[in-house]
Amino acid sequence: EVQLQASGGGLVQAGGSLRLSCAASGFTFDDYAIGWFRQTPGKERERISCVTRGGRTDYADSAKGRFTISRDNAKNTVYLQMNSLKPEDTAVYFCAAPLNRNTLTSNCPSNFAYWGQGTQVTVSS
Repeated sequence: EVQLQASGGGLVQAGGSLRLSCAASGFTFDDYAIGWFRQTPGKERERISCVTRGGRTDYADSAKGRFTISRDNAKNTVYLQMNSLKPEDTAVYFCAAPLNRNTLTSNCPSNFAYWGQGTQVTVSS
């Protein structure tokens, strides 16, 4: 069974930092891209960042220059380091995996099939 568990959220002041973790199990983690998403009530889910099997990364404009995604295949974990946090970063953050394996040269996929429970990030002004 594919499982993804996001953790590391919390309450932080504007300008602060948090590191989110996504622990994965139930599939060959090394072979899959992993994405981070966020959602606030009344808004569409937003893809924040993704890291491919081959280590390629992408970021939403809202995250560029402030967030860094990384993966540790030995720990089946993907991290999202979030710096210079803003109140508008407040959301529930989710990690997700696609249905199909990446190739080593693939970019991040558009569709994600497996979702973990989210972790709440609240940034106070």
